[in-house]
Amino acid sequence: MNWIDSLWQSAKTHDVLLWWLFAASLVMLMLSPVVVGWLVVRLPSDYFADQQREPPASWQRHPVLRPVVLVVKNLLGISLLLAGLAMLVMPGQGLFTIVVCVLLVDFPGKYRFERWLVTREPVWLSINWLRKRSGRAPLDRPE
Repeated sequence: MNWIDSLWQSAKTHDVLLWWLFAASLVMLMLSPVVVGWLVVRLPSDYFADQQREPPASWQRHPVLRPVVLVVKNLLGISLLLAGLAMLVMPGQGLFTIVVCVLLVDFPGKYRFERWLVTREPVWLSINWLRKRSGRAPLDRPE
């Protein structure tokens, strides 16, 4: 119980930081459904159809850009992981933010995991419902 008291005392002395974290959590709570909806609608209908994802053609045209983009994307993903873990105990969508982090960070087997996740029936129906409302074709179901 001593660690709870020390955590409480620390929170009292850093009240400005807590308000900033609360504000950031609230902004992420409001923006995350909008951003995810926008991204889901922008996906090509065959995005999950292939067994393996090929790197974009822009990686060959701009070989210097690839490491920069990967570093920025992974740093953003790690930041979202930390924010998601904080939001598990603070207001916000902690689990949702952690899922977005998993989709951003590169790791072995990521595409296979994404395909597995998207083919769960509630997720699949939700994505295609959103795409239908936006006038886009449904996703091609992976085999």
